[in-house]
Amino acid sequence: MKYNAIILVVFMMGCILGGMNLIPSNLHQTNVSMYILYALMLQVGLSIGSNKEFKNMISGINLRLLLIPLATICGTLVFSALAALILSQWSVFDCMAVGSGFAYYSLSSILITQLKTASIGVQLATELSIIALLSNIFREIIALIGAPLIYKYFGKLAPISAAGVNSMDIALPIITKHSGKEMIPVAIFHGILIDMSVPFFVSFFCQL
Repeated sequence: MKYNAIILVVFMMGCILGGMNLIPSNLHQTNVSMYILYALMLQVGLSIGSNKEFKNMISGINLRLLLIPLATICGTLVFSALAALILSQWSVFDCMAVGSGFAYYSLSSILITQLKTASIGVQLATELSIIALLSNIFREIIALIGAPLIYKYFGKLAPISAAGVNSMDIALPIITKHSGKEMIPVAIFHGILIDMSVPFFVSFFCQL
């Protein structure tokens, strides 16, 4: 929760600085955002590679575990596509690009800004990235706060799926509390695979 608050504060500071013209308006045209994206991708690789459980899970992988991240991806993309019925300004693919963040709000929002600017312009690309930022933050918050109810009504795998990429880190304690310690390897494996899928799906839907 504290981390989410910091992200929102930094975001609001950016809006204020931009509105007061204290930041060069052509900053988006430089390579700064691309370097930030490279740094985030490096962080993804480091977090996966340094995970102590990663090698053990790969060596003892159960193919049935793949069904959990697959269900998370399919369910998220279906409901993201349905959101286009409400958000008529955005296409189905735009909404699916937003949903493809799977609660990884920092990476998905930067990717969307970078990939959509050429096709829809800076303003609309920025608006879509803000939607991605907020929707993925809300997903994380809902997964953390709503874990008891999600577990109660949908079973022990549901909190893992709801958490998206955060099932392997931020949401892991709450998942362990409600779904049980035996779900820890499942949650970590799920988070790693979802984490790896974010750049692919966001990039794919942004190019459609």
